[in-house]
Amino acid sequence: MPKPNILIIMSDEHAPMYSSVYGHPIVRTPNMERLAQLGATFDAAYCNSPLCMPSRMSFMTGRHVHKIGAWDNWTPMRSDQVTWAHRLRAVGYDVALSGKQHFGGADQYHGFQAQLARDLHAERYHAIHAWDDGIVSAAQPWHEVYEAGPGWTEELEIDELVQERALAFLRDPARQAKPWALNASFIAPHFPYVVPQRFWDMYPPEEMDLPEIPDGHLENLHPMAQRIRRMFGFPQFPDEVVRRARAGYYALITYFDEKIGELLDALEATGQRENTVIIHISDHGDMNGEHGMWRKSNFYEASARVPLQVVWPRRIDGGQRTSPVVSLVDVTATICDIAGDECDLPLDGDSLLPLLTGDSGNWKDEAFCEYLAHGADRPMAMLRRGRYKLNYSWGDPVELYDLETDPREFRDLSNEPAHQVRIAEMKADLLADWDPAALDRQVRESQRQQRYIEEHFGIGWRRARWD
Repeated sequence: MPKPNILIIMSDEHAPMYSSVYGHPIVRTPNMERLAQLGATFDAAYCNSPLCMPSRMSFMTGRHVHKIGAWDNWTPMRSDQVTWAHRLRAVGYDVALSGKQHFGGADQYHGFQAQLARDLHAERYHAIHAWDDGIVSAAQPWHEVYEAGPGWTEELEIDELVQERALAFLRDPARQAKPWALNASFIAPHFPYVVPQRFWDMYPPEEMDLPEIPDGHLENLHPMAQRIRRMFGFPQFPDEVVRRARAGYYALITYFDEKIGELLDALEATGQRENTVIIHISDHGDMNGEHGMWRKSNFYEASARVPLQVVWPRRIDGGQRTSPVVSLVDVTATICDIAGDECDLPLDGDSLLPLLTGDSGNWKDEAFCEYLAHGADRPMAMLRRGRYKLNYSWGDPVELYDLETDPREFRDLSNEPAHQVRIAEMKADLLADWDPAALDRQVRESQRQQRYIEEHFGIGWRRARWD
């Protein structure tokens, strides 16, 4: 039987709870619902680092961030790291990228044979926020929430190019010659919260919902959340500003959802849908005003959880809702499994195929996520195991949440006697292969060296070149 094609549809900064297929009453995602009817939708999928570049490098390699050294948006991944693109090419696939994978530095392929479009975020400069400087308070409130509205941006221009080139790739008769894997990767719904008028019109700001923030909650946030709010400039914005920003975010999600539909239509029109695995993911979420925060960079559900949908005709039953905990390194292992990759180099995840084909009895039901970048000044990590989530920040108190009884994460259980054994076990497991003291030294030394080079030789050494 021929190897299946693999189409990876990747968004940027999409928290899954903001979509109709995950139960949101406002956000329209008919093509995510279409994927759900065709295959499986995961209800507890997580990124492995809630920031663009480290999350994507972890996904590309199937390794946790601390093992590959790509821990922030300005530290390039080494070119000797084996990615799923390398592995699939080794077993006979044509492997292409259209759009964002946020590779830092000179290597913009990391195993891909071609970049069909552009990676706007890889082209852009990312300032070094050194931990040695501590948490520097933002000079003004975060401007993106004030600029939400209808319009056109370079980000949208790039997404249109990504889609145009991805569709051309799928329609090319050369796709019939050998199995292919395409990563079609979009910027939406990442800010700026600016969207074409017809999508903006679907979400009148005055009709948008507001985040649920109980009285006194913001004043009692954990220190790591307080640091993020200070550094990024997140005061309690006026309700009308929040509604407009959420309208823009919701509209961008629907804009991206339309791209999913066009890709599905192209597979059907070219007769390739029956032999193509479709995987829909995002790199992390967006706080969207929850807990008084925007962007990502923390372990709350809206930041660390991601949408995950998998379609494989005749192999995976449609209409599945999958509740066990998984993460993006498991998606990497699944891609390699589907392709027949037998490389013995290590992966930190496990193939999801047993879960998707009815053999889920021994599934680990856990996800590890870490954060080693700006908005923090120390190593942070999360362990989700079953219904419980443990948040660890080096030198701070731990947090424990029961996501079954407290899905909005308002009740920290870390001081309750009934949970002390569980906290001790989860903390020991989290620290067994993750050394915060060593990581603190490594991250700070990396930042010092990068800052020295930048101060003396300029920023060009870290920027992608497209010529």
